[in-house]
Amino acid sequence: MSLFDSRSLSMLPLVAVLAACAPRDASKNANAADTTKVVAAVPHQMTIVAADYKFDAPDEVPAGLMTVHLVDNGSEMHQVAFVKLNDGKTMADVAQALKAQGPPPTWMVDHGGVNPPHPGGGMASATQTLEPGNYALLCFIPSADGVPHFAKGMVRPLTVTASSGPDAAAPTADIVMTLSDYKFTPSTPLTAGKHTIRIENAGPQSHELFLVRLAPGKKASDLPAWIAKMEGPPPAIPLGGVPAMSPKMVSYITVDLTPGDYALMCFIPDAKDGKPHFTHGMIQQFHVA
Repeated sequence: MSLFDSRSLSMLPLVAVLAACAPRDASKNANAADTTKVVAAVPHQMTIVAADYKFDAPDEVPAGLMTVHLVDNGSEMHQVAFVKLNDGKTMADVAQALKAQGPPPTWMVDHGGVNPPHPGGGMASATQTLEPGNYALLCFIPSADGVPHFAKGMVRPLTVTASSGPDAAAPTADIVMTLSDYKFTPSTPLTAGKHTIRIENAGPQSHELFLVRLAPGKKASDLPAWIAKMEGPPPAIPLGGVPAMSPKMVSYITVDLTPGDYALMCFIPDAKDGKPHFTHGMIQQFHVA
């Protein structure tokens, strides 16, 4: 339909009459109204810089929808996993809990974060809601010696304070990725180009999404095998994702995929047998044409 269709033309005489009869200052008011813009609330932003082996991050951020940017300036892969501390627990309690074997205590609640970008300056981002409270920022990825990075210093407190501002709208996603025991289910196949993915944990336990681009001739199963020994060049390039998400949690990532082979995987220990979820089948290779 043209902007100037027959209905618009028929209104012109009436518009002219109304304009002539309008008070002298009406145009001023109209101009003032035209310059008044309603600014929609946007997610808060925070940047966390990872190195070998520490985080540079804010001490305090406001609650609400938060886009977290993780920059990996180290020589190794690093993630930032958010763990909410309930029941008044402190970082001293976290330190004790991390020394214990087996599943973490119930007061340590998995709350997403950002999975590794490529080392040497890569960046990955994720958007999620942060509730007021105390959190621990952790990297669970091990070095070649088998020691997880949190044991080498990659642990940091974060305080999330109540926010009085308006709530930001969630990103508009064109794909929904559902995590469950033990699979990744996209609402539509991943294709070349830019996509915003809504990640939902519909399972009864925590799950993560780790996205990688496979090197030519490599398979998804080659990455867990490489991580176990870390010998030779890695078989994949990390592209981010979201660390452990508690059941019903939602997070958003934006990816720009080029043709090639990719994989999704979950390394979270199973609640029943303690084995990584990829050993139960939560590893999925896909091709982008």
